[in-house]
Amino acid sequence: MVKSTSLALAVLAGLFATPAFAQDVPALKIYTYDGFAADWGPGPQLKAGFEAICNCTVDFIAADSSIGTLRRVQLEGATTEADLIVGLDTAIAGEARDTGLFAEHNFYFDNLTLPTGWTDKSFVPFDYAHFAFVYDSDKVANPPKSFEELIALPDDFKIVIQDPRSATPGLGLVLWIKAAYGDRAPEIWAGLKPHILTVTREWSESYNLFLEGEADMALSYTTSPAYHIVEEDDDTIKAALFEEGHFAQTEVAGVLKSSKHQELAFQFLDYLTSADAQKIIPTTNWMFPVIDLGYELNPAFGALPQPEKTLTLPDAEIEANTPAWIDEMLKAIQ
Repeated sequence: MVKSTSLALAVLAGLFATPAFAQDVPALKIYTYDGFAADWGPGPQLKAGFEAICNCTVDFIAADSSIGTLRRVQLEGATTEADLIVGLDTAIAGEARDTGLFAEHNFYFDNLTLPTGWTDKSFVPFDYAHFAFVYDSDKVANPPKSFEELIALPDDFKIVIQDPRSATPGLGLVLWIKAAYGDRAPEIWAGLKPHILTVTREWSESYNLFLEGEADMALSYTTSPAYHIVEEDDDTIKAALFEEGHFAQTEVAGVLKSSKHQELAFQFLDYLTSADAQKIIPTTNWMFPVIDLGYELNPAFGALPQPEKTLTLPDAEIEANTPAWIDEMLKAIQ
């Protein structure tokens, strides 16, 4: 009877202790975009990997785009439940930084493989690729080698692009053309107008139109062909390389000053740039890792042709002029 009573008390103690223990485990809340948090995206594997070492839980809270995550944090301000944002990019990093909502990190990056250096103290990079137009080589034998060659094609050669107000690739195209052509950007946009089949809200909409054969080319990334090679054993989808160079998108993550678990959030950033996390990125987010993975990088990425020239614009110039450049683009194509 004594043993039975002791056992019953031990079981009861365990039952009552479990919820208390669960409450003691911090929950790291991460705002990101829906593709990152999706079952097929990097989110679930990164969650499992970090939870295995952090004595915490990770909750990804998804918006429809990285721009959407920033807008949500701007609305919520210091009351946001998010500890950090994963998935902003360098095109909107300046605007994000100026909100004053992000804490500075103390990481030093001397082993990154980005096409440009990294000194930003508000955000940590975790993947990158160049914007590019993709095409089906079975249907397009001679892809254009510049925007001007694209413009010179017959009007029935169609492209699909994304809205720069809602999709980061769409904004990337605005910056790409501005970096390549400067004051000639309105002229380039006017030349592209007859070729634009439609401007979609998000990348997935336009890419699906391309895959369905509705357009000859879609605005995407130099890394997009890797998906078709790895997942479909299809090497017909290729990225057209333009002679004027390509604008790069680097995706970043940042910790919020209002985070209740700031130390844990910075630990997640450290994990995000580790080899264990970086080897998850390429074949789930279909971007290049920011560190050299050597033989652990899928060979499909090593075989992808890449631009000889990376175009850039200063953050301050992007932040000061983006609304005007978007208006310039919309006016030229409407």
